Amino acid sequence: MKFSNINFPLDKFEKLIIKIGWDSLQDWISFWNINKDHLLINEYWDNNVNEDWIWGLALPLLSQAYKFKQKSSERKIIGISALPGTGKTTLGKWLEAISLKLNFKLNVISIDDFYLPSDEMQLAINNNPWNVSRGFPGSHSVHLMRETLINWKVDGQLKAPVFDKSLRNGLGDRSHWRTDYPDLLILEGWFLGVKPLANYFDDHTLINPSLTSEESSYILNIQKNLTQYLDIWNLIDTIWQIKPLKFEYMNLWKSYQEKDMFKKKGKSLKDLQLSNFLRMLNVSIPNKSFEEINADVLFLINQERKLIEVLLN
Repeated sequence: MKFSNINFPLDKFEKLIIKIGWDSLQDWISFWNINKDHLLINEYWDNNVNEDWIWGLALPLLSQAYKFKQKSSERKIIGISALPGTGKTTLGKWLEAISLKLNFKLNVISIDDFYLPSDEMQLAINNNPWNVSRGFPGSHSVHLMRETLINWKVDGQLKAPVFDKSLRNGLGDRSHWRTDYPDLLILEGWFLGVKPLANYFDDHTLINPSLTSEESSYILNIQKNLTQYLDIWNLIDTIWQIKPLKFEYMNLWKSYQEKDMFKKKGKSLKDLQLSNFLRMLNVSIPNKSFEEINADVLFLINQERKLIEVLLN
């Protein structure tokens, strides 16, 4: 494999590689060239995947997990914070598969796997102004998530629910539970690392159409709900954030994601359901909150999800 077709600045990228634990960028490239046969699991990537997505994001993430496993007996959690439609699910499946080739076991779970069961969910999000079935802070079983992560850190057993977004005609529900014994855990979510804001309405003045009174009132509840997630963020050892140059790219990515789900499973959000869900994603949490995530590594991507820059905190 050759380190080619990369357009993001390599000087900042090399700082990341050294921070992870390699002596230089060239040493890291040589390591992966030696282990290139382990990377030939292409069923997780479509033909349009950017080479810089693999070299610039996927392999550094895998490298971080690999070094954590090498250097520490403590069970570590890596957080991935990225908006819906970014490609977190595909990335997670690839990471799980490749880690086994490197003789350690990595599991990727989502905060969405901890959505409340459908009956509890209906009570928790009753009368939300977007008429959505899930998605925002307050729709998860935060206590179960915290208990699951702590139990895994203590005894190594991961027992977690799995949420299937195609169930209930695209409204989603828990489908089953998974039990595994990973060496390392990745937790991903669209608002992972987001904290409540003191002046959360300052960021909503440019929203078009403007917030309704019902939305403004409900956003106050969401800000209160975010405090429940802080204990989860504190369990994470390092956060890697994938951030678009413009927040609105998410609308296109999420729409594509739902179309792809419909092709594969015959169920998805569409028409008014999708429009309402996108509205919720755009206004339920102020955009400013995503600027203030305390990420250790920040990846900036453009509308084509091509990596533009890698920044360290």
